[in-house]
Amino acid sequence: MSNIHEGKSSAQSNPLFQLGTERLELIGKHAEALMQGYLQGHVDESSFSQQALEKLINGRILWRPDEQQPLSLRPNVNELIAGLTQDERKRQINSDVGEHLDLIHTRVQSLQAARQKGDYAASEHHMQLLTERVHDMTGQFGDAIESLWHRLNTEFGFVSSLDDKILEIELAQRQLRRILDGFKIISFDDLIQLAGSDGGLRKLLVSQLQARISEHSGSLLEVQKRLVLLMARFRHQQERALLVNRMSAFLRQHPNFKVGDYPNRSQVPAVINQAHGIIAQAFVALDRPQDSYALAEIARAIPRDLVPESHSEKQTQGFATSVQDLVATEQKQLAKDVEDFFLYVIESSAAISGVDYLAENEMPWEPEMWLFQIVAEYEGLPQQNKQSFMLEKDSARKSPFNHLHIIQDVKLGMRFFGDFQAAS
Repeated sequence: MSNIHEGKSSAQSNPLFQLGTERLELIGKHAEALMQGYLQGHVDESSFSQQALEKLINGRILWRPDEQQPLSLRPNVNELIAGLTQDERKRQINSDVGEHLDLIHTRVQSLQAARQKGDYAASEHHMQLLTERVHDMTGQFGDAIESLWHRLNTEFGFVSSLDDKILEIELAQRQLRRILDGFKIISFDDLIQLAGSDGGLRKLLVSQLQARISEHSGSLLEVQKRLVLLMARFRHQQERALLVNRMSAFLRQHPNFKVGDYPNRSQVPAVINQAHGIIAQAFVALDRPQDSYALAEIARAIPRDLVPESHSEKQTQGFATSVQDLVATEQKQLAKDVEDFFLYVIESSAAISGVDYLAENEMPWEPEMWLFQIVAEYEGLPQQNKQSFMLEKDSARKSPFNHLHIIQDVKLGMRFFGDFQAAS
């Protein structure tokens, strides 16, 4: 409790505390008149006394844009009321990220300089300002997204015509693009380098900020989908409304116009005749033998492929068979060479390297294929025969980030009493 009282007393001793309290009390005292001025665009000076007007002007709450203009609320006060009341007619979307990032860099440098000097009070003050600046930036994004959602979900709450609503949607799309461009400016690599090894700064500038930006990006994606859907819907409504308005104007210019019976006309206007012609079905009249000659001529006139299809199929089958035979022949030769390798190991007095055997005999096989076939042949032996051999794999780890091992060579030898018959 003593710490709380000390914090309150230190805050009250700050000159900004007294000044801010007076300004807020001044706004609250004249809240109704100020709100009326917000709605009308200007303030009725007769609602205030001369002393109150001077206080409001000196307190930067009211101002006169021009000598010929009446008193009105300052832009900051207008924006404050628009944000509190969610008035999208006057609410502004500010996506200037560059200024926030510059101030964040400045605050971090001031914080680090204060810590190097051992000034803990100044470092705590700079840390507080830095935290407020980061929260202001993320809160600014949140307010902008909330404003966009509010505009989209109240379709005709702020405009009276379809054309104005389409213009409003296009404005929202441009604002969304500016917010996305603001996200691109934020470089987390620079923020990581700026925070250094300070755990508090890394948590504030990297982990917390990245989580908030990811959340805002997901919300913006949903806003973008909604924008595209609404734009397509309003464009469709605009086309239909334009057609009705044009037809209504035409009927006003031609009051005696009567819609004709277009389906029963032999000459249909091109604007109306949009349907494709119907192709009637036809069948061979079997009860008219006199037409058989004409039908035969038509059948003979039908174009046909001069090359028999069966011939091409035979060629394809022959090609596929030849390729399969070639692969089978190579597989048999590879298996035979591996068998010769096993026989050579049996006759040898030492363990034999598979790669060295392949190089000495100048075989055409790839080393990977050759080693794979040796391992496959060894694993395919019966258990009784497999116990007579010992296979040693020479492998290396591919990467320190996984447990993938690449077999570079295998050594095969005869097993006598659990060991190779001789040192390799």
